[in-house]
Amino acid sequence: MTHSLPWLQPEQEFPPIDQTWGEQDPIPGLLAAGSTLDAAHLRAAYGQGIFPWFSEGQPVLWWSPNPRMILRPDEFRLRRSLRKSLQKFRDAPGCEIRIDSSFSTVMQHCAQAPRDGQNGTWIVQSIIEAYTELHQQGAAHSVETWVNGKLVGGLYCVALGKAVFGESMFALQTDASKIALSALVALCHAHQVPQIDCQQATAHLSFMGGREIPREQFAQTVRAQAQLPDMHWQFAPLYWDQLLSTPEV
Repeated sequence: MTHSLPWLQPEQEFPPIDQTWGEQDPIPGLLAAGSTLDAAHLRAAYGQGIFPWFSEGQPVLWWSPNPRMILRPDEFRLRRSLRKSLQKFRDAPGCEIRIDSSFSTVMQHCAQAPRDGQNGTWIVQSIIEAYTELHQQGAAHSVETWVNGKLVGGLYCVALGKAVFGESMFALQTDASKIALSALVALCHAHQVPQIDCQQATAHLSFMGGREIPREQFAQTVRAQAQLPDMHWQFAPLYWDQLLSTPEV
């Protein structure tokens, strides 16, 4: 039976995720709508396995799909072509991974990146402002691919303790976003992060080792990991060695 979609007042808590619309409802995975988006709401949402996703002109829409796509750092598939790109990047002068040096620029690039089958972007100004506020509080981060002093790719993510949630990527050069994702995987592996949230399934993520798990299992892991001390968000070159030592697939 279809139930109505809750409209959240500014101070109202999120409904339990088991009230998310299911397959019998008009839009599976949708939990609630509202008009308020800020760092406090993002913290509360992510801590429960909820995230915002909407387009210009829409209300703030909150989602918690079931199943949930994740990437476990210890299941990351380092394909031969990407392995070669990482080895070249690691060894080349002028190539480096930076973290949080250009968060707002990374978000702007992600907003402008073309997406297959999409017109426009869901990274609207209110999203940029809210995640920038979260970044200023130390709970949102950018992983950046730099070549000869130029930002050529990257991603941004949310992190509560050791609960890590990937958001969006961009690339101005071949493999630049994949290099940033690989760096995030290597960083998370070094800090024993059990899963990186990828939200919804894509063929690209599946190819790299991502898989779907039940929403409640995902949320349980998030609740546990969010209680742990924050990760040290600094990339060490030795992380490349650890990642590249994994067996070839």
